[in-house]
Amino acid sequence: MLLGFQFQSPGPMLLEAGPLVIRWYGFLIASAVLIGVTLSQWLAKRRRVNPDLVGDLAIWLVIGAIPCARLYYVLFQWQEYSQRPQDIVAIWKGGIAIHGAIIGGILATIVFASLNKVSVWLLADLVVPSLALGQAIGRWGNFFNSEAFGSPTNLPWKLYIPVNNRPIAYLTSEYFHPTFLYESLWNILVFTLLLSLFFWGLKHSNRLYLGTLSLVYLIAYSCGRIWIEGLRTDSLMLGPLRVAQVISLVMISIGILGLVWLYRLKKPLPDVISPQ
Repeated sequence: MLLGFQFQSPGPMLLEAGPLVIRWYGFLIASAVLIGVTLSQWLAKRRRVNPDLVGDLAIWLVIGAIPCARLYYVLFQWQEYSQRPQDIVAIWKGGIAIHGAIIGGILATIVFASLNKVSVWLLADLVVPSLALGQAIGRWGNFFNSEAFGSPTNLPWKLYIPVNNRPIAYLTSEYFHPTFLYESLWNILVFTLLLSLFFWGLKHSNRLYLGTLSLVYLIAYSCGRIWIEGLRTDSLMLGPLRVAQVISLVMISIGILGLVWLYRLKKPLPDVISPQ
């Protein structure tokens, strides 16, 4: 490491020019959406699917995923937001949950697929690589906001957190696990896995069943989230349980059962259209 270098956020603001204010968090989320749509449209072409269909779906996903991600977070932090309800819509300050986004995205995809008479799993398989990449990008918003970090540590890659952002229990600690970085790197690995499976499937289309990529995403992402969540100091809680770990276990179970259904029982996954 360079002499005098300290791993810490430069602050949440990307640009401030008079009334114009751009935050890193919003910029990264917007960038992740644009990159994800472009990638999914490119993947659609490789699968001989009309890329405009993915472009239209992206609008539905944004409308469904982002509000649900915020609502999910606010509901589990209601005691805090009930004291300052004006901040409920202040998404630019951070505070969205990927599991809420996934739930909203699934609902939006089901409705969109039903209206357009197209397989939910076909659309999902085109989207999940972009989702993993988008999560890798979006996690850096947590870095700039100095949030979503882990417990105190003295590891070489430790992250400095300003005192105003530290939990009360750790006010005297300066350095913490950069869990945003762990999850970003994990999501890059998941993205690489999904992209590799996608191209393998192009060469062996009769051996990679529809929905496989989506189920692999549920398992692979959730496996990483379980151990990373265990390091965090700001987990959403349901009694003594970390909500993200519980949901991750559910997602892993769904993914495994789905793969057994596809490859052991040799049956197509339930869909909004009849299997051909």
